[in-house]
This record gives sequence, structure tokens and C-alpha cells, in this order.
Amino acid sequence: MISANGISLTFGKRSLFKDVSIKFTHGNCYGLIGANGSGKSTFLKILSNEIDSTKGEVSISVNERIAILKQDHYAYNEYSVLHTVIMGHKRLYDLMIEKDKLYDKENFSEADGIKVSELEGEFAELNGWEAESEAAILLEGLGIEEGFHEKLMEDMEDSLKVRILLAQAIFGNPDILLLDEPTNNLDIESINWLEHFLYNFENTVIVVSHDRHFLNKVCTHIADIDYGKIKLYIGNYAFWQQASQIAIRQRQDSNKKKEEKKKELQDFIQRFSANASKAKQATSRKKLLEKIEFDDIGITSRKFPYIDFKAERECGKIILNVENLNKTVDGEHLIKDFSMTVNPNDKIAFIGPNDMAKTTLFQILMGELEPDSGTVNWGVTISSTYFPRENGKYFDIDLNLIDWLRQFSNDKDERFIRGFLGRMLFSGDESLKKVNVLSGGEKVRCMLSKMMLNNGNALILDEPLAHLDLEAITSLNNALIKYKEVILFSSHDHQFVETVANRIIEFTSGGIIDRVMNFEAYLSDENVNKYRDQINTGHKRLVI
Repeated sequence: MISANGISLTFGKRSLFKDVSIKFTHGNCYGLIGANGSGKSTFLKILSNEIDSTKGEVSISVNERIAILKQDHYAYNEYSVLHTVIMGHKRLYDLMIEKDKLYDKENFSEADGIKVSELEGEFAELNGWEAESEAAILLEGLGIEEGFHEKLMEDMEDSLKVRILLAQAIFGNPDILLLDEPTNNLDIESINWLEHFLYNFENTVIVVSHDRHFLNKVCTHIADIDYGKIKLYIGNYAFWQQASQIAIRQRQDSNKKKEEKKKELQDFIQRFSANASKAKQATSRKKLLEKIEFDDIGITSRKFPYIDFKAERECGKIILNVENLNKTVDGEHLIKDFSMTVNPNDKIAFIGPNDMAKTTLFQILMGELEPDSGTVNWGVTISSTYFPRENGKYFDIDLNLIDWLRQFSNDKDERFIRGFLGRMLFSGDESLKKVNVLSGGEKVRCMLSKMMLNNGNALILDEPLAHLDLEAITSLNNALIKYKEVILFSSHDHQFVETVANRIIEFTSGGIIDRVMNFEAYLSDENVNKYRDQINTGHKRLVI
């Protein structure tokens, strides 16, 4: 068990937490949620003793081992992938290194033999002889094949390092597991593996995630950070959504009834306070009035941006035709003989582990890259607008938010621009911020604003949920559900894909699967797995 007792944290005049007390008990998985900036990652760092709170203490049960998902992708560059994973259990790794050093000594003494015997005993108690095989199983479950296990971390791509550090965190069955955004940079297959692992994990898990489907799958409790407090709910994310809204409505209804009662008492006092025969009753009602206390609803840190895509015109019958597209980047054949026809009302989710292939395809469709061969033909009625995976080039400019967004608006009036920014949660002086200092989430909201002003009838979005909090994800999700025209997008978020897409195109290692159906049906279709096996063993693209 791990518990926080009277935790407060202040930065200057700002109070992030105030007198927070909460227990996380054995066998449960807690989803830690809250708006961006509410302190989710900071609270995990307090629990893991990475940072100190201003007041209060963290208690961990005796002899319990805590493991955390590390964020520094370069800390283990000199170590092999396999050793990096085993280092998740520090004592076990230290034992392994110490006894290996003794065995390597040229003059192995009797004292060394006694010491090795002691080390071997503790090593065996910690299941050390199974360490390498357990680490290998974790790595393969997260898509890191055996051929990579002996490579140095410095030779691994950053996207793979994230998975290796996740394997490190869950290695060795820790008693308490702290995970900050563990699904970032994981493909859907790896997320499914992690969901299954955590569902069967018997110890304590505290996880920060913006993936709603993931939270629903793994969480037994939700710890909600809001109003500077943390409130615990039993159940998963979907239950929290219902329960928290019911609680707010109940407090609002209670306050409404109290307000009506207050007015009734005030009216009586005002009418009869000067009446001698009613003075006693008026005094009694004054005492009742003084006892009325309203429920504190508080000012929530949760804010939903207003996202609404409106096409200037409907799509015609011809949307997009792609024929025999090929593209090699840095020696890797990312797109091979790719063809597709996009039809009216298509909402196509591009899935699969090769994110670079999907990004490259979108860049070719938008004319940012030239294919090595093949053709891309948009219909004459189509106006496409693009959300890129990497948006840094759009903000490498010395402009404030108002002037930046004005570039993309037909209406140049400052009141219109300010109003638009306000709906996207940039209010007051925030609209005068320089765009080159914006956070990741703020840049995403700017790019979505740019897309809305374009009024396109074909939206292309490459991993648009990165850096967004759950409220912004919900707003974007609902906007795309509502949008009537064509959408092409990539995402590893299960619920986002399931609720938006009506067609799935999967990039596999052997080719492409293209199926007109929603995501849940796609995942449960036995034929899809059969076809995937076929194309991964040499067959060409199948449209089924």
C-alpha cells in the first residue's frame, strides 16, 4: 500500500495541492486524471520521492518495491536493451553485476567463493535465473523482437526506447507501479498487450493516461485531481464520468433548493419583522437563515475547447484516387504499390505500428513530399486541410497568437480572432502570447483552430490527440463524429478510432489491409487475422 497524508504543494503564490490525503491499496489499478496543468505527473513524482511536497508525507508499506516509468530516453544509452529492462529491479541487477565481477576475477579466493554463495542465494530468492527470459517476454510483448535485445540503447529509435523503459518499469513484479502516459508511442497491438498485462497484475498500479478506452479497461478506481484536491471514485473512467456529473447536479439541485428556502425566509422576515405578533416567528426564521450553508461546487480546472469543423461546400462524387504509390525514405521502403479510392462520407483510420509510413503517406497526399512513383489525384471539388504530426515549423516565428491566427482567417478583425481564440481556451492576455513559447497542447489547439478556419471538406489528421487533455480529446472526438464530409486520420487511441472511423486501412509488415467497417468489428473479425497472416508471408495487398 502507498498513501499520501496531508500533501500540499505550492509554487510561489500558486497552490497545486492542498491537504491531499489518499490511500492506494493492494490489488487495485488507479487512473489519475485531471486537466493539463492540474498536477498529475507532479503527484506521481511526489509519490515516488522524485520531488518533495511543501507539506505532508508519503508512506509505503514495509519491504514493498516501487517501480516507475522513466522519462529520460538517454539515461541508459551505454547499456544493452536486455540489461536496461532488468535494471528495473535494482537489487536484482546489482546482485547480477556483483557476482559476475567476482566470477571474472583471475585470483578467485575462498572469501570470494563464500561471498558468491551468499549472492547466489539471494539472487535465486529474487528469481534471478528467470530474469533474462522474463525481460525477453516483456520486450517481445511490446513489439521489441529478439534481435534487438543485445543491442545498446543508444542504437535504438526513441519510439522503441519508450517501450523498453515501459518493460523496465513492469519487470520483476513490483509491489507498486507508477506509470505516466504508458501508451504514448505504442501501437494498438502493444496497447492491447499492456491492457491485458495490467488487468492481470495483482499489485498496486497508479497510471496517468489520456486514453479513455485504456482507462476503462484497466482501472478499478479513478483518482480525480480538481479544485486542488484528489477525490477517489470506485470504478473505471466511464463510471467516473457518470458519477462525477451526478454529484455536480446533486450539489447544484441542493443549492437551488437552499436558495429557494433562503428567499422564502427573507420574504417572511421582511414582511413581519416589524409586526409585534409575528416578531418571535421572524426571529426564529433569522436563525434558520443563518444556518443555511451552500454546497461548495468550486471552480473546476476542466475546460472544453469549442471545436467545430464546417465544410464550405459538400464533397462531390470524386474525392481522391491513389494509384501504385511508392516511397523510400532513408533506405526504407515505407510505401509499396499503395492504391486506394476514397469515397464520399469515408472516415478512414490508418492504423499499424509503422507511424512513419502513415506520416509519409499524408505528406504525399498534401503535396509536401513527392512519391518515387505513382499518382495522387484529388477531385476538383475537394478542399483538404491538414493536421501534421510535427508542427514545429508553423510556430518558428515571432508573432503573437492573434497575428498568427489572423494569417489563416478571411475575417481579419481582431474581435473575431480574439473570440475564436477564446473558444479555444486562449482568453484575455493569453491571446498576446508569442507562438514560439507555446506548450505542446497549446500548439495543437492552434493547429485545430487553423483547420477550422480553412473550412475544408476533407480533413487529414496525423495523430491529433498528442498533448491534449481528456477534455480537449472529448471535444475533438465529438467534432469529428459530427463532421459530415471526408476524414483521413491516424491514431492509436481505441475509442477515438472506434467512434470516428467507418473504414480501416492497416499498414502491416507485409502489406495493406483495407476494410469498410468500424474498429471493433475489424478487431473481432477472424478473416482479418487470416488475411494479415497471408500478406505477412508474401501475399500482396488485399482489399476485403
